[in-house]
Amino acid sequence: MHDRTATMNSLAIAPAPPVEKLEPRESSRAFLVVIPILVAAALVTPMISAKAQGAIERGAFVAAIGTDTIVVERFTRTPDTLRGSISTKGQPRVEYVAALAPGSVVRSELVTIVNVGAAPGAAPLAQFLTTIDGDTAIVSVGGKTTRVATQPGAVPSMNNSYAVMELFISRAQATGRSGDYAYLALPSGTTYPLTVRPVGEDSMVIGVAGQQHRYKVDAAGRILGGSIIGQPVQITRADSAAAATITFGMIGAQPAPKPDYSAPPGAPYLAEDVSFNGPGGITLGGTLTRPANARGRLPAAITITGTGQQDRDEYIPVAGGVRLLRQVADTLSRVGIAVLRLDDRGLGASGGNFATSTTADFADDIRAALVYLRSRPDIDPDRIALVGHSEGGIIAPMVAATDAKLRAIVTFGGPGEKMIEISMAQNRWLLEQAPQLSPAQRDSLLTVARAALAPERQTVPENRFLMSYDPAPAAAQVKAATLILQGATDRQVPQENAEMLAALIRSGGNKDVTVRIFPATDHLFLADSTGDFRDQYSHVKSNQVSPVILGTMADWLVRELGAGRKR
Repeated sequence: MHDRTATMNSLAIAPAPPVEKLEPRESSRAFLVVIPILVAAALVTPMISAKAQGAIERGAFVAAIGTDTIVVERFTRTPDTLRGSISTKGQPRVEYVAALAPGSVVRSELVTIVNVGAAPGAAPLAQFLTTIDGDTAIVSVGGKTTRVATQPGAVPSMNNSYAVMELFISRAQATGRSGDYAYLALPSGTTYPLTVRPVGEDSMVIGVAGQQHRYKVDAAGRILGGSIIGQPVQITRADSAAAATITFGMIGAQPAPKPDYSAPPGAPYLAEDVSFNGPGGITLGGTLTRPANARGRLPAAITITGTGQQDRDEYIPVAGGVRLLRQVADTLSRVGIAVLRLDDRGLGASGGNFATSTTADFADDIRAALVYLRSRPDIDPDRIALVGHSEGGIIAPMVAATDAKLRAIVTFGGPGEKMIEISMAQNRWLLEQAPQLSPAQRDSLLTVARAALAPERQTVPENRFLMSYDPAPAAAQVKAATLILQGATDRQVPQENAEMLAALIRSGGNKDVTVRIFPATDHLFLADSTGDFRDQYSHVKSNQVSPVILGTMADWLVRELGAGRKR
């Protein structure tokens, strides 16, 4: 739906087969539940020497979309070892140690996957060792060994490792600045042809798995910067000193500007920073916008972000920055409705551990927000609605099912079927966009994808919860008036989910259910004739949600909440 974990709003900006593609995001990104195939958690005895001889080079690569840092890879290289750590926003951290032979050949590589935010040395979610033996990759996990066919000289790698990309460039530099190689994608074990071609004196283009990476390089073959053609991703190199200070929420090595959540000039409403106690005593914080000069208790709405760790605006760096929930708050507060929007756990003004939380925990956060609003003397406790986008469209019915006082809910692109089926629909659509695949190959990949998506295969708590979640039981208990908004070209939560969700809610006897489907509108509710998320929506021209969509929501909530009426 859009970005809480690796399943949903994460970004894959390096080669990967369709079934293991990590997309933003709803980080950053959109509700994408195409979960990567991870090897089951197990420990193996490291077979790569931690001590390397010779010159040591330390540095980092930073990938960003606009001002949003999404990947930080730190590495240390010696003549016989490449050691690195890849932190991708909202995803488990990947640590690797590759044993090198002369000629930038990888003899073996140990990969360790640890949870988001885990300290060095923390217990891994998964760990596996890949050894290259001629045209065979030997994968060892927990004492069990699997042999996978590959090509001689194949280089094993993971998404977003630019230090590994330098190995291919180094090979090409040694043989005329051009070459054809084999890229072994981990952990799936799929081998892709990789080409390196020079562009002018100081640039190289790497083509692999349908992607084109263009890098500026120096005479030694080091990547100085680059981009992924067709994606709004910029890659920069940082030295070891800067690498130690780079974090998410930074522009390269510079702190990003502090977000401004104040009311715009001339707005007929006020913006107030608020905080309150959430589950387990954590602090939840955000912004309450409320009409200026209002008398009596106000109707109110609580917005709910989509997947991935989102700020209160649900900022997504597309077409200059999409802020769906800020637009929702602005629209509603102009027609007499107070709006509370919150930072997700562990972000901005909110505490708590996002990495160990699930959708059920986020639903509890919204229940705490309801308690807070109902305690305020300026809010009418009987006229409160929930407005959820993407995964927020799962949470709103979950909360409404247990809260008889809730007046109304609105979902933007909310799922109406099991989460595993949503993910399979995304995989199916992705494979349909690959005409080079035969029907048999597509069926085979879909079989692999379904097995990889099984709840018992998930090592991240949020993924495990979502892949086992069925929205039907909660939806059937929703008694609040419901408005379901859906984009006709949504490829992340397909259009038919709107009527599916409506049918589930009506099955419990609720007859106050309205569905509105908007043509040429994608999962971010932007004007988009294709809804194609493969380029991270870089083809979208405007970052503004249509006034028709926002007006439909506002008119409906004014009627349901009685905005402007005293109680």
